[in-house]
Amino acid sequence: MEKKVRMADIAKRLGVSTVTVSKALAGKDGVSEPVRMKIKETASEMGYQGKPAAHEPSTGETVGVLIHERFLSKDQSFYLSLYERVVASLARYDMYGLLESVLWEDEESLIQPRLVQSGRVQSLIVVGTMSAGYLDFIRRLGLPVVQLDAYDAHGTLDTVISDGYYGMYRMTNYLIQRGHRNIAFLGSVGATSSITDRYFGYCRALQESGIQLRTDWVLPDRDDRGNFKMDLPRELPTAFACNCDAAAYYLMRLLSANGLRVPEDMSVVSFDDFIYSDLSSPTITTYAVDMDGMARASVEQLRARIADPERELEFRVVTGFLREKESVRRV
Repeated sequence: MEKKVRMADIAKRLGVSTVTVSKALAGKDGVSEPVRMKIKETASEMGYQGKPAAHEPSTGETVGVLIHERFLSKDQSFYLSLYERVVASLARYDMYGLLESVLWEDEESLIQPRLVQSGRVQSLIVVGTMSAGYLDFIRRLGLPVVQLDAYDAHGTLDTVISDGYYGMYRMTNYLIQRGHRNIAFLGSVGATSSITDRYFGYCRALQESGIQLRTDWVLPDRDDRGNFKMDLPRELPTAFACNCDAAAYYLMRLLSANGLRVPEDMSVVSFDDFIYSDLSSPTITTYAVDMDGMARASVEQLRARIADPERELEFRVVTGFLREKESVRRV
C-alpha cells in the first residue's frame, strides 16, 4: 500500500518547516507568494491529498520517545519509569511508543534519530535535557515534537515539566519550619533545567526567611557525564535539600561513611518520590512528582500538535505534593 504523503514530507523536500507548508496550503498569511506557489506545486507533484477539517492522530500511529543515554543508567531509572507511563498514555489512543537512547556522539554530531531515519515514527517526545543545538536540529526535522521534564530556553517546543521551582521552595520551607537555618543544596546547577529550577526555589525560600545563601553549601552531585559524584563541605549544615531522590540516597551513604546519622545528626529532603526515597533507611521526605499526570499531558500536547501544526506553543507545569517520611528532625 502506497504511503500517504504528509506535510512533513513536503517540508523535508523543500527545506522549510511544517508550519510554513500548513500556512501555504491553507492560504494563510506569513508565507511569500513564490514560496506558497512552490509548496502547492510540490504538494501536487507528491500526491498530497490534504487532511479532514477535524483531523485526529491516526490509530496505530507510532511515536518516538528520545532519552539521552546519560539518563538511562542504573542510577537514573526515573526516566525509564516516565517512558513506561508515556507508552501507557499513548495506548489509550491506540498509539504506540518506541524508545531510542540518544548517544553522546549522536547529540554532538547532530545525528538524526534512527527511528526517524527508518521512517518508523511520525512524531517525537523528547524526555529530559538535550543540548540546545540538538533540540534545534530535532525541531527542524518538521515532525510534531513535545519535550517532557525539561524545556528549551528559546521556547520553540511544546513542553511539560514538574513544578521544580515551587516544589523545592516548599521542601526548603519544610526544613525551615522545623528549625533549620543551615541548609545546603545538593545538585549540579546548570546540568539540567530541572536542577536549575529547584536551585532557585531553594534560594527563594532562604531569601524570604532572611537566611544568607552560602555558595560553599551549593554542592555539585554529578560529573559532566551525569554520573553521581559528591563530597561533603568542610563545614557541615544541619540539613540538605537534594535535587532528586537518587542524589539524596548517595548522600546518605556518604554521611553514614563519615559517621553521621540521618535524621539524628543531619536532616535530608529530596525531590521525585521515586524508588530511592523508599529504598533508603530511613526513608526520605520528598516532593512527589506526578509522573502519570506529566505523561498524560505530554501525549495530549502531542496529539493537539499533530492535529493542528499551527497551534500556539504550550508550556504546562504539572504540580506534585510533599510526602513526609523519616529523614527530617526538628532542631
